[in-house]
Amino acid sequence: MIEVQGLTKKFGHTVAVDNLHFSVKKGEILGFLGPNGAGKTTTMRVITGYMPPTSGNVSVAGFNVMQDPLEVKKRVGYLPETPPLYTDMRVDEMLEFAGRIKGVEKSDLQQRMEEVAEKTAITDVRKKIVGHLSKGYRQRVGLAVALINSPDILVLDEPTAGLDPKQIIETRKLILSLAGEHTIILSTHILPEAANTCHRVMIINNGRLVAEDTPENLTARLQGFDTLRLVVDGPQAEIQEKVSSMDGIREVAASVTHDGKVELSVQMSHGKDLRREIARAVVESGWGLMELRPLGMSLEDIFLQLTTKESLEHEMEEAPESPVGSLEQ
Repeated sequence: MIEVQGLTKKFGHTVAVDNLHFSVKKGEILGFLGPNGAGKTTTMRVITGYMPPTSGNVSVAGFNVMQDPLEVKKRVGYLPETPPLYTDMRVDEMLEFAGRIKGVEKSDLQQRMEEVAEKTAITDVRKKIVGHLSKGYRQRVGLAVALINSPDILVLDEPTAGLDPKQIIETRKLILSLAGEHTIILSTHILPEAANTCHRVMIINNGRLVAEDTPENLTARLQGFDTLRLVVDGPQAEIQEKVSSMDGIREVAASVTHDGKVELSVQMSHGKDLRREIARAVVESGWGLMELRPLGMSLEDIFLQLTTKESLEHEMEEAPESPVGSLEQ
């Protein structure tokens, strides 16, 4: 549905996007992650035809964004971080105006307005002035505007920015409900949102692609091993020795909880699942097995690890070499 090949965007000598390659399948939700200034918004603006690339090719639903910009815009609904709404209009007037400029047939417009209002849960504010709405409702109206012409693709830039926790949950549910019917790209700084909403995530930093995969696969690839949390009622030294001696165990760290139980962090070799063996060893030793569950890196851990590493490498590439003469003096 979306194909990006060698996308580069420069502003003067500044490279905002550096040779990006990726694709998005029909009905997929792709999360676009990165720190401020990473190039997320610039990439989205190129995909939507808002600005031209410096080099590379971007196609949307088979149409090149440079060669067929109008065809691309017909198929894309774009919600910037700040929704472009006329605050003196009523919600219905805003939807009608957006539908007309996006080419919705006059005979279909009222029905389409009702559909997007119901889908985005703004039916109860359709007669209200946009400027009088809360930020959460304005965000929903902006999404309704993006949906008014039934686009194949939705591009959402920080769709939950500035919303309270309840509004974030509601917006997340709304985005999930749109999957399948629409192909969605969303950027976000809220990492749990990407983990809970997106089928796949892309992490970029300094305009470069750092990682691309499902959250689960990223965790497995980066961690290199699996970790268990084990809580046992028994003698600490014996428990730690017993678990550490098992095949496939890389490392065991133990501590005592406030109620006297032994808590262990057990690192297994990648691809090993020793939960059954560990449980059997604990029970056969006569100890009480209180808890046994896997632990994994959070998407936040992955994000910080990748972006920090990439930033250091980028700085080393750009650092000028010390003049030989100055070293000899």
